[in-house]
Amino acid sequence: MTFDIAVKRIYEAPEKADGQRVLVDRLWPRGVSKKDAELTLWLKEIAPTDELRKWFGHDPERWAEFQKRYRAALDANQEAVEQLRDLSREGKVTLLYGAHDEAHNNAVALAAYLRGV
Repeated sequence: MTFDIAVKRIYEAPEKADGQRVLVDRLWPRGVSKKDAELTLWLKEIAPTDELRKWFGHDPERWAEFQKRYRAALDANQEAVEQLRDLSREGKVTLLYGAHDEAHNNAVALAAYLRGV
């Protein structure tokens, strides 16, 4: 089964086309009100651990290793993964994140994991 999953910075305006909006960061993003975020769900349990997040530090040179470690953590966290898969069976899901780097962040890695890439 393929999942309709998008990835978007939480600082971008919500759109109807986003479908269900799920924040996948462990920390709430600065400067965003809960009302403005228009979230379906804040699934902080699926975010990388603080230890992994701090180790990675959004360093592109650590991206491959980060993905490997994060995938292992996701393999061990099937309850949270299934929550996202269940949502995606209902329609489009947009994974939201707060990082500045649009190419190297946990939402991008999570979307690839869910797509089986």
